[in-house]
Amino acid sequence: MKIFAEMMRKILFFSFLLMLPTLSWAAQREFNLTIDEVTIDVAPGFSSKVFAFNGQVPGPLIHVKEGDDVTVHVTNNTTLPHTIHWHGVNQTGSWKNDGVPGVTQEAIQPGESFTYKFKTDRPGTLWYHCHVNVWEHVALRGMWGPLIVDPKNPSKLEMKVTKDVIIMLSSWESAYANTYGKGGLPQDVPDYFTINAKAFPMNQPIRVKKGDVMRLRFIGAGDEQQQMHLHGHDMLIVAKDGYPLAQPYFVDTVPVGPGERFDAIVQMNNPGRFIMHDHIDKHMSNNGGMMGGTMTVVEYEGIPMEPWYVWKDKVYDPNFFYSESMKQGYGLFNSAPFMGKPVEQGRRRR
Repeated sequence: MKIFAEMMRKILFFSFLLMLPTLSWAAQREFNLTIDEVTIDVAPGFSSKVFAFNGQVPGPLIHVKEGDDVTVHVTNNTTLPHTIHWHGVNQTGSWKNDGVPGVTQEAIQPGESFTYKFKTDRPGTLWYHCHVNVWEHVALRGMWGPLIVDPKNPSKLEMKVTKDVIIMLSSWESAYANTYGKGGLPQDVPDYFTINAKAFPMNQPIRVKKGDVMRLRFIGAGDEQQQMHLHGHDMLIVAKDGYPLAQPYFVDTVPVGPGERFDAIVQMNNPGRFIMHDHIDKHMSNNGGMMGGTMTVVEYEGIPMEPWYVWKDKVYDPNFFYSESMKQGYGLFNSAPFMGKPVEQGRRRR
């Protein structure tokens, strides 16, 4: 009996060792977010009052892994009520954390706090945004940020990615830029369009090396569809709304509607400088001024910058597309260049 018991113990022990690679324990991720009233510069000569997560637009990158248990403490420092909806998280068993006022919770009133707790029940390119007066708070006031959930079992193609680029698309209405509580209704017309809350030429280039495998994560954070077109390269669409596609397909233009997300893989094999822009022509303007709005330039390393090149003297921010933050593992990552200027007390509602 002793021999048999010892054999069983060894069998169970070695079976456990064989199972270890497939076992995983949920990581506990705990973050703090504030909602603040600040002003940001959107385009040359145009700034807007916004409701900013941790004082910045877009909001901080939240980078976690599939199956993580996430806790987020939110404090509302503004003059209006807000919530956070974790767009793409199915809230399995945690529906009260879905962030819809009057349905899953009371809105977070000025000066109050609320704690969200949920499990990242599916991976992909997700995002978070307010769900109070979304036509204003989301469409015009910058209340959005990226939520990237890495899969437990990434595909072979995902594992080849060398550069992540997060692109949050939005629009703005200058008529209401300085008046909280107004704008975004059907009769209102947007006149500025942005990538990560900056219109060209105030945004940034995407700098790459030949041989890079770039993943573009498009997020429709605004209220209009935008048709993103990359010159010189084909984009392989590999995921829609965070879900991997069974049959990826090549495009040179991808339509990104409000709330939609597309993941595109691009083989960087054509050195030069190539524009990426919205193919809805009016979106490439700043209030009618041409060569503005939703456009950027893919710049290959080693390509000389001629004196006539519009961005030859550009001060480069390598983290404008969250590329550097995505390399730093899991957590919440603020970005100083996205920070706004606090709105002065007493001038908030005007």
